[in-house]
Amino acid sequence: MYSYALLETGCYYLVQEKEEAQPSLIKVTMETDYCMYVTSFGETPVMEWKKKTDGIHEILELLGDDKVREWEAIYNDNQDAYYEEDED
Repeated sequence: MYSYALLETGCYYLVQEKEEAQPSLIKVTMETDYCMYVTSFGETPVMEWKKKTDGIHEILELLGDDKVREWEAIYNDNQDAYYEEDED
């Protein structure tokens, strides 16, 4: 079992928060003495505070800059398609 305290601010991670959960992409946006401000990326981004002691079942991967750029291009393209459907 890992904790949020191991994660670095400004980095993107693929994590599995619970043993049976699907992997999810998160970015640590800010750190305080006791907490981390984390953005979770799904259909829409969810921003929330996590205690540094909160558990993470597994840290699967720290994404490198190239993979982050590749993911951002795909994610932003999907977001644009989502909003275009709403306009109809």
